Amino acid sequence: MLTVPNLISLVRLLLVPVFAVLIYAGRDATAVLVLAFSGATDWLDGVLARRLGQVSRLGQLLDPAADRLFILVTLVGLAWRGAVPWWLVVVLVLRDVVLTVMLVVLRRAGFGPLPVHLAGKAGTFALLYAFPLLLLSEWADPVGVVCGVVGWAFALWGVGLYWFSAGLYLTQARDLLRSRSPRTV
Repeated sequence: MLTVPNLISLVRLLLVPVFAVLIYAGRDATAVLVLAFSGATDWLDGVLARRLGQVSRLGQLLDPAADRLFILVTLVGLAWRGAVPWWLVVVLVLRDVVLTVMLVVLRRAGFGPLPVHLAGKAGTFALLYAFPLLLLSEWADPVGVVCGVVGWAFALWGVGLYWFSAGLYLTQARDLLRSRSPRTV
């Protein structure tokens, strides 16, 4: 359980409230560093888990939990600051609500979570890289302008990939539920 990848994911989880305080306090430079660190270590923990043979069930729970919490807190913080519109928060949270309901349905039918799709990982990656750039877009020109353009490109790709992966998960869940033979009474 105490593997290097799990410790990295735990550190990411612990940085979520740190980021929230930084964004609230207007400490943008430090908040950007925390976000960048979280994005980089999101990739690193998965690579290390596979290379070191330290893939664990705990890691499979910690990593997406850290991703979702960082995305949620970052979105709310950026929307609160006016750096992103509230519709972006709704679109991304709605996707997670849909997939949570899907997981509940699968569990009730006796199935576990579905394997992670590359599209979902790519969407999360794009979003985690979009957020620091969108925060930096509030800085003075020309840095703010460039960060805004690149940040929104990452954000829109991330949203698209996030929902594309949701479609893949929902299709996979539907097929799995249909393949199950009805119970005889």
